[in-house]
Amino acid sequence: MRIGVITGSGNYEWPHLEGAAQQAVVTDHGVVTVTEGRLKDAEVVQLSRHGAGHHRLSHQVDHRANLAALRARNVEAVISLTVCGAVDPAVPPGSLVVFDDLYFPSNQLPDGSPCTWYDTPGAAGRGHWIFDRPFSEPLRHALITAAEQTGAAVITRGVYGHVNGPRFNSRPEIAALAAAGVTAVSQTAGPEVVLAGEAEVPMALVGYVTDYANGVAAEPEPVDALLARMAASKETFAELVAHAVPELGTAPPAGFVYRFGS
Repeated sequence: MRIGVITGSGNYEWPHLEGAAQQAVVTDHGVVTVTEGRLKDAEVVQLSRHGAGHHRLSHQVDHRANLAALRARNVEAVISLTVCGAVDPAVPPGSLVVFDDLYFPSNQLPDGSPCTWYDTPGAAGRGHWIFDRPFSEPLRHALITAAEQTGAAVITRGVYGHVNGPRFNSRPEIAALAAAGVTAVSQTAGPEVVLAGEAEVPMALVGYVTDYANGVAAEPEPVDALLARMAASKETFAELVAHAVPELGTAPPAGFVYRFGS
């Protein structure tokens, strides 16, 4: 199987890939660098959403170029990885969350345009992504099993909340997200979920909790604690993917796209 892996803050180069080689992929939305290699019998196409050295902040990530590059490399499924802040006080820092739902009401790309592939009236294949849950259940279950094998603390369900960056959120903003049922937040994965869904590519999203979001804990931790967990997330994510990818089979996409023919 051929798997796309999107990595985030602190995870710019992917360890443990056999025969790893970088490649520039030219798409209609820009040029994207990917790293291709193998994990046992699985082929992996890894993409750093921010680029080396965190070249692009969250409001500068070109999600359509990134997803177009993975599609051009013929991935059969996508695993997206993100560090995140816990909105639910019951979710401790250092744990993994395998999300099963999405809170992304703005549905916008970082430049403010609608988050969709369908930006041309009358274009062939245009349509509406219709779903119950936005993530592929077989992928989620494989990742949950893999997380348990690594020994990491894992939350098996949760609502991912997409927030705009690059600033962090105020206490009232986090309180509003908590009232909406959000489990944890970060600034990048919402568009990836939508674009993968519209492309009918199976996807799963895993978060590594680096801290509590603003106002969730009684006292904020020092920033150094967040940075230490961000650094630790690289090996945790690598072990997770190493356990999960070789066991993945064919997975259906979440929902379907109702398309208009002309």
